Formats: sequence, structure tokens, C-alpha cells
Amino acid sequence: MLQSVMVSPGKIEFHEVEKPELKPGQVLIKIMRIGICGSDIHVNHGKHPFTKYPVTQGHEVSGKIVEVAEDVEHLKVGQKVTIEPQVVCGKCHPCRTGKYNLCEELKVMGFQTVGAGSEYFAVDAKNVTTVPDHLSYDEAAMIEPLAVTVHAANRVGDVKDKDIVVIGAGPIGILLVQTLKAKGARKVMVTDVSDYRLELALKCGADFAVNTKKEDFGEAMLRCFGPDKADVIYDCAGNNTTMEQAIKHSRKGSIIVLVAVFEGMATVDLATLNDKELDLNTTMMYRHEDYVEAIELVEAGKVKLTPLMSKHFAFRDWEKAYEYIDNNREITMKVLIDVNNDDD
Repeated sequence: MLQSVMVSPGKIEFHEVEKPELKPGQVLIKIMRIGICGSDIHVNHGKHPFTKYPVTQGHEVSGKIVEVAEDVEHLKVGQKVTIEPQVVCGKCHPCRTGKYNLCEELKVMGFQTVGAGSEYFAVDAKNVTTVPDHLSYDEAAMIEPLAVTVHAANRVGDVKDKDIVVIGAGPIGILLVQTLKAKGARKVMVTDVSDYRLELALKCGADFAVNTKKEDFGEAMLRCFGPDKADVIYDCAGNNTTMEQAIKHSRKGSIIVLVAVFEGMATVDLATLNDKELDLNTTMMYRHEDYVEAIELVEAGKVKLTPLMSKHFAFRDWEKAYEYIDNNREITMKVLIDVNNDDD
């Protein structure tokens, strides 16, 4: 089979290797689609602090099962699946208490361990989630980022009838907008500095879209929600400017959730955070129940994934996909790698 290997930042080689032999508890998946996310782009640029080279990428994936180990009973050949890419120890306190997404020894496929960037991929059955046949392989590959936003939404409890701000209209931000609306949020305001992304967010269900290059964040929140402002502010951009906006303009006693990952050390106004008695919350990846809910939202038509699919590239053109993203940052949302195409 063919396997991709990023041997150094920006340099991907393709190697002919033997198909994996299954170990007990594993299934063999024919990989169909791989999505590229922001963290993958950091690896491509040599800026991911926890990834070493060479590395086989691929953590947003879809495929079908082609072989099942004898001891695996709940999965069968032919099923359409996606993969939960967390490799956990199962022994630490978070793992023992059901919060394995916070495993003390957490590794993520495609970053600290081998990803699914191959024509076939052997993986533990416990990391595999089945997807309904009527979902496309493209949609199945986007369940992973959608699960991120489901987990983020659930971090504040019930969002029904709440007014919410989402800072950042990238793929995660727009998926979060859809997730919040699907879960009953009353009004959602999204902010960004790109009119293109804001227009897409409106098409995907945002009630208000604000370009903070053109309108002050605080004034926009008052215009959209009135003096009570927002119940929750999600930061999907993750920089000092956006966190300052959230803290400065939040309603006293409300909630801020950091979704994005800061690239460097943050400068945060803790005095104002304290003065307003704000809850500064965070969110980290997902768990299986978030995958299940994500699939249910797509099945019910409450979340639309297709509007976020920007472009497809062939498996061997993975480097070209990164070049396209770098040259089209504003208009690019989700780029998908077509590893195999014969089952569409």
C-alpha cells in the first residue's frame, strides 16, 4: 500500500509499504478521505510544538472496514466509519473517571503517533465509530471537527435560549455556530475580520455577523443583544486581541470558553476577569458521546457540512493542498484529501 510521510516541514514523501497485519482487537480500514485542520497546517510549517518528524498525518478521516480481528464482535466488514484519534493510557485519573480526552499520557494520531495517511490503516476497534451509510465519506471525515464543537457547546451545560457570541468564523467557529443553534441557542453573533467568512457563517445559521475591523466588538454586542449582552462568549480565534474583547465586553457573571489553542504565551486581564466574576472555561477535543451527538446532528439535518468543503486533492497531491491553503487562507475552510475514490 501507499503511505504518506512528512519527512520535514513542507516535505511529504510517499512510500510503498506492506499492508498492516491486524493485532487482536483491531480492524483494518480502507481510508477514503482525510481532512486538513489548523493543527496539521502548523505541522506543515514546522510550528507544532508537540510533533516530531518524520510523521504520518491524518486524524480527520473516513473509510470502510475491510478486515476485522477475530476477537472484535461489534464491528463488521463493509461498515462506513470514522476514527477517534486519541491514544490514551486508560490508567490515569482522567481515564479512570471517564475524561480520557484529558489523559495524562495523551497522544493524537497524526501528531505524536502514526496517523491514518495511508491507503489502509489498522486501528484499535475502540477508536472506531460507525457512520450511517447515507452520509458521504466527505461528511464522515468532518465528524471529528464537529465533535470538537459539540464538546465545546456541552462545556457550559444547556445552551437553550441563551444569547451567545462566537469569535472567529473559521471551520470550527462556523461548526460551533451550527451546533449552538441546533442545541437551541436563542441568538448567535459571530465575529471575524473576513467578510467572506462572515457571509458563510450567516448562510450556516448565524443570526448576526460582525466584522470587528469595521465595528467595535462591544458596540456590536449591544446592538445585537441589548444591555444584557451575551450569556456565553466562545473564543475560536485564540489570540490576545480576541480574549481581551471577550473579557472587556462580557456581562458580569457570564461565561467565556476558550476553544482555540494559543500559539504563544497569553496576556490576559485577570483583574477585570476577577472584578466581573467571569467563568473562564476551556475545552479539549472530545469523547465518544460527542461523536455520537455530532453524527445525530448531521443525520437530523441540523448541521450542514457541505458548505464548509472548499476543495479536494488527490492523495499524492497532499503538498499541493497545503500550497493551496497557504495561498487562499481567507476563502479556504475544509480541504479534503481523496485517498481512495473507488467506493463513491
